[in-house]
Amino acid sequence: MTALLCLTTCPDADSARRIADALVDARLAACVSVVPGVHSTYRWQGAIERGDEVLLLIKTTHEALPALQARLPELHPYELPELLAVEAAGLPDYLQWIAREVQAPSAP
Repeated sequence: MTALLCLTTCPDADSARRIADALVDARLAACVSVVPGVHSTYRWQGAIERGDEVLLLIKTTHEALPALQARLPELHPYELPELLAVEAAGLPDYLQWIAREVQAPSAP
């Protein structure tokens, strides 16, 4: 059994908390860890940018990823939010807990 660890960055702690709460409340994530103090360097619209950000570590399932991909841009203040999903193995009981807590929307 595996889960997904999804990563996104936010411009500040308030937006990070708001997104974390919304994802857990909607059962798109079992847990979202908020990690302050990230400094990012990236190219955006032809220029190198630097900024302090807050990292979100989103624990979810493969089944919920499409709904998470749809919901995150609605919640996020960035024009193009980061969302990277990495398959994660772990303690079986913890992975089962993630699966129980996350409810992917039913197909129509």
